[in-house]
Amino acid sequence: MRHSTVAPISTLGRIKTFLVGHPLSTEQLQHERIPKWKALAVLSSDALSSVAYATEEVLIPLSLFATAAVAWSLPIAVAIACLLIIITISYRQTIDAYPGGGGAYTVAKENLGVNAGLVAGGALLIDYVLTVAVSTAAGVENVAAAFPMLLPHKEILGILVISLITLLNLRGVRESASIFALPTYIFIFSFIILIGAGAYQILTGNFHAVAPIIHESYPAIPIFLLLRAFSSGCSALTGIEAISNGIPVFETPTQKNAKATMLWMSSILGGLFLGITLLAHAYGIVPKEGETAVSLLSAAVFGKNGFYFVIQIATALILMLAANTSYADFPRLSSLLAKDKFLPRQLSSLGDRLVFSNGIIGLSLAAIFLLILFKGDTHHLLPLYAVGVFLSFTLSQSGMIKHHLKNKQAGWKKSIAFNAVGATATLLVLLVISSTKFLAGAWMVVLLIPVIVLIFKKIHSHYTLTANQLLIAAKSNPRPVKAVKHTAIVPVSGIHPGVLDAVRYAISISQDPRACYVELNAEYTDQLQKEWAVAVPGVPLVVLKSPFRSVIKPIIDYIDEVENERDDDVITVIIPEFVARRWYHNFLHNQTAIVLFAALRGKKGIIVTSVRHHL
Repeated sequence: MRHSTVAPISTLGRIKTFLVGHPLSTEQLQHERIPKWKALAVLSSDALSSVAYATEEVLIPLSLFATAAVAWSLPIAVAIACLLIIITISYRQTIDAYPGGGGAYTVAKENLGVNAGLVAGGALLIDYVLTVAVSTAAGVENVAAAFPMLLPHKEILGILVISLITLLNLRGVRESASIFALPTYIFIFSFIILIGAGAYQILTGNFHAVAPIIHESYPAIPIFLLLRAFSSGCSALTGIEAISNGIPVFETPTQKNAKATMLWMSSILGGLFLGITLLAHAYGIVPKEGETAVSLLSAAVFGKNGFYFVIQIATALILMLAANTSYADFPRLSSLLAKDKFLPRQLSSLGDRLVFSNGIIGLSLAAIFLLILFKGDTHHLLPLYAVGVFLSFTLSQSGMIKHHLKNKQAGWKKSIAFNAVGATATLLVLLVISSTKFLAGAWMVVLLIPVIVLIFKKIHSHYTLTANQLLIAAKSNPRPVKAVKHTAIVPVSGIHPGVLDAVRYAISISQDPRACYVELNAEYTDQLQKEWAVAVPGVPLVVLKSPFRSVIKPIIDYIDEVENERDDDVITVIIPEFVARRWYHNFLHNQTAIVLFAALRGKKGIIVTSVRHHL
């Protein structure tokens, strides 16, 4: 009776299982969907985290011009809040129109053409990478504001944070959502307490506001400065498209839940942003080097004890976990582009835990590269940040206008009005951001987007050309399936069980099996030939000279000689390998087989295989 056996799990396999978890079956995909309260934590953490730095980004250019100029922070915040309302209404319509997700890429591609879709897709991918880098850098800076001794190590800390978030996301959507939900809600409620406590102190007279809420007149400042402060503050709007991109992660009914979560997110974001900006103005907060506006405000309200540290920790956590929004959307968008043959097809495959593992790892590596390149500095990264966001906003809203004109469903005229206002507003913001931040770094994104689109097209061209060539070859040259005539060559280094197994295999598949040995030691060659004649009398051993002690080149040259002298259909090279008991034992042995595999891979008409012997 034959008994089935289960292959032992390798050391690397056990480590992977410990870190990531056991594989999930495809049938469990439906159970990986998440409810609204978890989706708010996963898909809204990016948008909500911007509350921690958006007010500061408004105040910095104003305060550098003149202290009195910060009076403009409130009108600018109100204008940004109005823009938030417009974009929220527009994206709720997108959720209804495209319940399969994909956001700006899908909307633009289907309504404005492939090129527009690729521009939107490229802009979003850049934005997601920047989100991870910016959020991580900002989170580390907030921790360093409370613990200054950490400031010199912010790059290393940022890399560690990204690595941890990567690991958690590789464990699956539902599990990561459960972990990230608590810090998100701690942040929301701690900021509500901060705003409530600050307002209470002002209303009860415990603190006299440094500046009035509404000014009778505002100081005259250059329009360019106002636009720069406005464009900087628009970083508060980054991430609000994430819900429309990630609709498939919601529990059913997906559209209804996504729209509700979108409304929750926008309401919380708008309320917190206006509240923090108002308090910062009333308390006379002016950002300074080494300490964030939120840190200064919470210190003014609570003092540097107790709840101040709760605010700092909550802010740091949400900023770090804001990157998780990108981990939900970047892999999904990459998979859509891969399915459309604009990115490597490996990105379209689900991993062991039913997440797009390759996309998650690719996102992490790109973000770490940016973090190192810009030395973990938030203010160096932010100028790059919003260009791609508002470009995708504009294309998405413009695509929705075209969608409504084509379908003319109930209320389409009203919908077009909202989308037209949204497209116009986001286009204006895009132009302002591009012009005011161009020299500060936005030029990189402006240049990078067309480069990425070109890469998309090159990849698509490769896949299309490959498919056509295979199709043409199959139609024009149909060959019957029959046995081929070939020579089998076994490179050997001596006589051991792995070599004998390889020779047996060669004899079984070929009428002309041969072995070849690269001579590095003449004395050993004589001994080997004698032992070979006894152990394998029916297979000739060809000795290859190597005056320069190379092992690979003589074997390649010999294969070329055999190929030239015979008219076989193919030549099969059978490489004996032994597999060490422990993975780290491999470092103690020459990896000649791997090098030979690589050298022969590109040779036409050569089949390369291996016969493994497990120690």
